[in-house]
Amino acid sequence: MLDPEVAHCNHGSFGAVPAPVMAAQDKLRAFMATNPMKWWHRELPQLVTAARAEVARFIGAQPDEVALVNNVSAGVSAIVESLDLEAGDEVLSTNHIYGAVGWALDRLCARTGATRVVAEVPVESTNADVADMFAKHCSERTRLVLVDQVTSPTARRFPVMEVASIAHDFNAAVIVDGAHAPGMLPLDVPALGADFWTGNLHKWACTPAGTGALWVAPEWRPQMRSLIVSWGEQEPFPGPFDRVGTDDLTAWLAAPKSLELLGGLGWDRIRRHNEALVLWAQATVADALGVPDGDLRHDPGVSMAVVRFPPGRADTREQCQALQDAMASRGVEMAIGCWNGRGGARLSAQAYNCPADYERMALGLRELMAI
Repeated sequence: MLDPEVAHCNHGSFGAVPAPVMAAQDKLRAFMATNPMKWWHRELPQLVTAARAEVARFIGAQPDEVALVNNVSAGVSAIVESLDLEAGDEVLSTNHIYGAVGWALDRLCARTGATRVVAEVPVESTNADVADMFAKHCSERTRLVLVDQVTSPTARRFPVMEVASIAHDFNAAVIVDGAHAPGMLPLDVPALGADFWTGNLHKWACTPAGTGALWVAPEWRPQMRSLIVSWGEQEPFPGPFDRVGTDDLTAWLAAPKSLELLGGLGWDRIRRHNEALVLWAQATVADALGVPDGDLRHDPGVSMAVVRFPPGRADTREQCQALQDAMASRGVEMAIGCWNGRGGARLSAQAYNCPADYERMALGLRELMAI
């Protein structure tokens, strides 16, 4: 369904919905419109249960361990609204956190009187360095730790199992932000050892927008509260999340079609393609901008990579936004942002991408930045 005149290089923000998946969602919407009573009261509950079971299987979990949510922001919001902290408690994350998720933690701290602690993790840190940083910032006051499976601004893959073990040594609960994980990484969510995990399927799994998953460990499920109070309120988890008023849930119901379609191409094959292509793209863009190889890094299995711009070239959010808009006017949609006072491009690769997309990107950036 993508515009063929545009190089779509930001799958890390918005994945592309395959035409058969969109057709399946349209068919579901037509069913909903044809007989609303039948849809809402007799068909939808069973359809949601079936879709949730397929999503749970995809992430390596059981159906009663997983709730469907709109996205990671909704999943994290539901988690923090279900937690009761106190003044003096601490909530730990890193400076690689996604902006809206950080605001959710801020809201939790404002509501409970807890203190937000942000660990500064250099982008060049090894996995051992990352784990050590979490260990150094944990204390007897730490009650909640949030760790990214793959970071949004820096495309780093963090050692979530090690971090979860460290946090549990301090009796802290652990949230794993798995926004980019479904479809990008093979998943066995329960094996991560976290208390909560939430991920987006609209990115690398190519489901319709508004499809995410929330996994909750057994001891936390009784206190989980859906953000929307509806007719599933009295049911055990994940029942309250299955009934969300009159929301259009066809994105959830069409998700299994996308998992089937990409699975038919072969998930391992797609992942190998994506990683190889994004590594080539990173080298190509870096060469065009004069970025030395020593400034590049990439974690295994990740379908994203970052090229940090030379200093003085788009060092503010406003400059990055202007550059991103200028690239869009040239037919290249990409993610350009500022992290720790340095601008950079976050490259993404998916099965529909090809080398020519990134050659256009490299040429455009070089001309616009006058390098």
